[in-house]
Amino acid sequence: MTVEGVDYTVALDPDGFRLTAKGKRTPQVELLWRDLLSGEAALAVALNASLLDKRRPAKSRETEHSAAVKPRRTKTSKG
Repeated sequence: MTVEGVDYTVALDPDGFRLTAKGKRTPQVELLWRDLLSGEAALAVALNASLLDKRRPAKSRETEHSAAVKPRRTKTSKG
């Protein structure tokens, strides 16, 4: 499957499913069927996302976070 131009492999097994970017060994998303059925799927996805964020180099996280909190310029009137 392709999401936003990135190809992924979907693996289904009796326990759940995994999405892994083509050429990678570690899944980007893992979800167990029991979590999906119990309503804890959102929590499981959020946890996996936070774990993936910790695997990325700190520099890329800093850049991402600094871009997200850039102060907006406002015009001030002179009077």
